[in-house]
Amino acid sequence: MIERIFKNELSRKRWRRFRNRKTAYFASWAFLVMLVITFTAPMIANSKPLYLNFEGRSYFPVFKYYKPSEFGLAGVHVSYKELELGENDSAIWPMIPWDPYESNEEVDTYPSPPSDVNLMGTDESGRDVFSRILYGFKYSILYAVCVWFTSFILGVSFGATMGFFGGKVDLFGQRIVEVFSTIPKFFLLLILIATFTPSLLTLVIVSTIFDWIQISYYARSEFLKNRKRDFVEAARAMGGSNFRIIFKHILPNSMTPIITFTPFVISAHIIALASLDYLGFGLPVPTPSWGELLAQAQKNFTTAWWLAVFPSLALFGTLTLLNLIGEGVRDALDPNMN
Repeated sequence: MIERIFKNELSRKRWRRFRNRKTAYFASWAFLVMLVITFTAPMIANSKPLYLNFEGRSYFPVFKYYKPSEFGLAGVHVSYKELELGENDSAIWPMIPWDPYESNEEVDTYPSPPSDVNLMGTDESGRDVFSRILYGFKYSILYAVCVWFTSFILGVSFGATMGFFGGKVDLFGQRIVEVFSTIPKFFLLLILIATFTPSLLTLVIVSTIFDWIQISYYARSEFLKNRKRDFVEAARAMGGSNFRIIFKHILPNSMTPIITFTPFVISAHIIALASLDYLGFGLPVPTPSWGELLAQAQKNFTTAWWLAVFPSLALFGTLTLLNLIGEGVRDALDPNMN
């Protein structure tokens, strides 16, 4: 069925190569399942019921905000766990009845070990670790994909311009790239993030400033190689504009290395966000974060093993899946493979 999506035989052949690499194929499905789970996390881990039948009326608290007055309560927010249900009332709760910001006030000490109530224990503020890992993956993948997309757009645009026009454009462009490549990226990244108010958007913008350089090298080399090919010369002889030649002829034939590096680049960005969160320069508190959980694990190393084990397993599993997918994509696009 998926083969019908591809319009030409080469694309179908590449898909068959990828599918025949079983580890990459199953890793891609496992990663897709993880994406679905994290983006539907409010229906899996939440302190609000999925469905509430209260005094003959139906409510969907996970999907809609209700004022306390609708339940005859005072205050600003409804505590659904403390809401007294009558004989004819009912509620359907998520599998994990904790949101990532809620503290479990029934345990004696924080952090508390895994139990029937908190499957992976709680952190030093009493928040459910499982819930924070589940929600934290969404922020990790959003950051990684956004930085990948924006940096690839900049890198391909800059590299393509240098490679296509060459001459002085390439000369001055390479000098700009050399200046950026000599900057100690990680330390300057910490300085910039510490200067501005931290947020997901700020992290993406600051990270993109430095992450486009590497891909510009590959885009430049591909355009330098392809601009003299026969199909480009034919398009130019037929009166094709530079814009048409770049986007219709050269760019589609220069995407192989760019696509090949994508899973590895995304995994590198996930590590980068975890590192920033671990050092306290990442997402603002109390945003769920794997790196922030690992930072708590360091402070409670002898007493809270679960804060190190479960976030580390989540990080290790995600990176392993992405690397397996990357190896499958690399083999599928390799022209030397049969």
